[in-house]
Amino acid sequence: MVMLRLTAEQYRKLPILANESTCSGKTYIVTGSNSGLGLETARHLVEYSASCVVLAVRNLAAGEYAKKDIEKSTGRNGVVEVWHLDMASYASVRTFAKKASTELDRIDGLVANAGVMLDTWSTAEGMETSVTANVTNTLFLGALMMPKLSESGRKFGIQPTLVFIVSVLGYTAKSEIDKIRGGSIFDGLNDQKRANMDQRYALTKLVEECAVRQFAALCPVKRTGVIVNMVAPGLCSTGLGRDARTFTKIMHEMIRAMMARTAEVGSRTILHGLVAGEESHGKLLSGCKIKEYWVPDWVSNAEGQRLQKDIWKELVARLEEVQPGCISQLP
Repeated sequence: MVMLRLTAEQYRKLPILANESTCSGKTYIVTGSNSGLGLETARHLVEYSASCVVLAVRNLAAGEYAKKDIEKSTGRNGVVEVWHLDMASYASVRTFAKKASTELDRIDGLVANAGVMLDTWSTAEGMETSVTANVTNTLFLGALMMPKLSESGRKFGIQPTLVFIVSVLGYTAKSEIDKIRGGSIFDGLNDQKRANMDQRYALTKLVEECAVRQFAALCPVKRTGVIVNMVAPGLCSTGLGRDARTFTKIMHEMIRAMMARTAEVGSRTILHGLVAGEESHGKLLSGCKIKEYWVPDWVSNAEGQRLQKDIWKELVARLEEVQPGCISQLP
């Protein structure tokens, strides 16, 4: 059912719901924005008169190239800034969040787009790398940025939006998450012997979505003033998977050739996330619409709620060790 819905939606024409009236004068951060969806999202924001767009990238040279490309295509200079952010490093996330919180006067939107698709085992910060980048540090960044987002809302009378990029491919990973339930989920994720790396990306996106849902539930808009939502952009032609094995690259390129959206079209779903408003808080968005009815019963029912809470509990314990108070002192 998930793949049928995904396939059918790939061919829908998507509107551009952001415009100058929604973006003018605002400040945005887009992670993983030197290529693909992040780059095209940033390009649209600059085109629609944002006053500042921060490209948060691991490779600064690639970021500077992306900046010049955006400036050339939009004719707007002095808007894009390139900042370093390595999602495989706690220290990098901490440094970036501190810089953004002190150097930016306001933040209207943060798009947590950066992620990796790996099919060979490696580790970063003591965990399998894609778990660190796609789950742990993605939520770490969101948590560290919440105070600044909340402050921006109070100071400027706005509702900043924190957009997490997820994937409905996560719903294909039920058998993978079931293999590690019953014990420590993160220990299970870090067990190389049990890991099916061909399904690792989907699994990390499932775990990320569960964590974001709990994060949003614990940070209601009425208290924080910040909208937290999740966007599934669909299958798009991007650089995702460039670090995978040759076989995986070939398979993904074959699929993309048959049904993928361009990165520009995919970025429209992210723009929708930035303007979707309070009704999108804690919700899944896809195809420029709220798509909670796409969520399988095993994610939304009581069993899914227990999974969500278990993931969050373990994640909080890990993040509080990295930076005490990052979760317990959220606005």
